[in-house]
Amino acid sequence: MFATPERTIKTPGPDHPITISRNPLRVVVSVDGCVIADTREALTLREAHFGTVHYIPRKDVKMSLLERTSHATYCPYKGECNYYSIPAGGERSVNAVWTYESPYAPVAQIKDHVAFYPDRVGPIEERVR
Repeated sequence: MFATPERTIKTPGPDHPITISRNPLRVVVSVDGCVIADTREALTLREAHFGTVHYIPRKDVKMSLLERTSHATYCPYKGECNYYSIPAGGERSVNAVWTYESPYAPVAQIKDHVAFYPDRVGPIEERVR
């Protein structure tokens, strides 16, 4: 049996703000011309000094085009993070998608959503229609 290290858990606040809001636009993610995700229900997460991230409901993602990897990371504000690659994108799209399957309470809205690294997929477009 392996011991797991204690994980520091932090709460968003003035020193590290995190906001989540519904994106009123349609968000479309493509890889090499193939649409991987298309939703009108994206959540936009803004965190401290990091860039804006669109979290897309799994139901609006072609999950069959993703391949789960063993890569994992940890965020003290959001929890354990798991990754997927997009085989159609080749080496560029390895670990291109991440998800928090059991996010901490302050960011619970992102459960059952995935996010994409913009530099590992094609465009992430926000469209009016």
